[in-house]
Amino acid sequence: MEKIFGKTKGLTDLPFHYCPGCTHGIIHRLIGEVMEELDIIEKTIGVAPVGCAGFSLDFFSCDFVGAAHGRAQAVGTGIKRALPDKLVFTYQGDGDIAAIGTAHAIHVAARGEKITSIMVNNAVFGMTGGQMAPTTLTGQVTTTSPYGRDASLVGAPIDLPKTIATLNGAVYVAAVSVDSPKNIIQAKKALKRAFQVQQLGLGFAFVSILSTCPTNWGLSPVDSLAWLQENMLPIYEMGELKVPEEVKAL
Repeated sequence: MEKIFGKTKGLTDLPFHYCPGCTHGIIHRLIGEVMEELDIIEKTIGVAPVGCAGFSLDFFSCDFVGAAHGRAQAVGTGIKRALPDKLVFTYQGDGDIAAIGTAHAIHVAARGEKITSIMVNNAVFGMTGGQMAPTTLTGQVTTTSPYGRDASLVGAPIDLPKTIATLNGAVYVAAVSVDSPKNIIQAKKALKRAFQVQQLGLGFAFVSILSTCPTNWGLSPVDSLAWLQENMLPIYEMGELKVPEEVKAL
């Protein structure tokens, strides 16, 4: 019998231990498939910070380095400059890259560092108890905004891809989601292009991925997907914000 589906070589044999319904596992699978398809597993180095994204270093078959909270891009920059022939990617939650790591995100993009950064946006600080994050939606209830996010006090949610896209050094910027089969296909395409940008040495590549957090949202896995679709998709514009011509031609 012909085998038409199997485990990607880009992931280890360790079972995922994320909360039920969390879509980190889907994103991991896509990254693993992309690394396998591009034949870059052996030459790729990932960087993970703390938080839920920190678990990712257990699951990928490539080399991985741990970084302090918010500093994954700084560590990734150092690795890439020291080992320019390696492919370097950071895997970060929105509470990491869009909060404590904001300065790194902006200046890595401004300098055009030749790395790939992946932001998993679930609109809360997931690991530490579901506190309000820079990406939390207006009116959204979290452990630190029990009456809903008040934009008049703390501002509106930050749409980081749109900010990154304004910087010349960022040559590929995409905003995707993994809430449906159609969007999962688009997410994989974006991830592949982000790595191809790095292979071509064109500059900084950034992919934001909308994800669920059933535990901190207080919803079932199925209801979490519906909540993302109804509340996050209207706020965070999906699509490729910047695509270099060299990648379009691939």
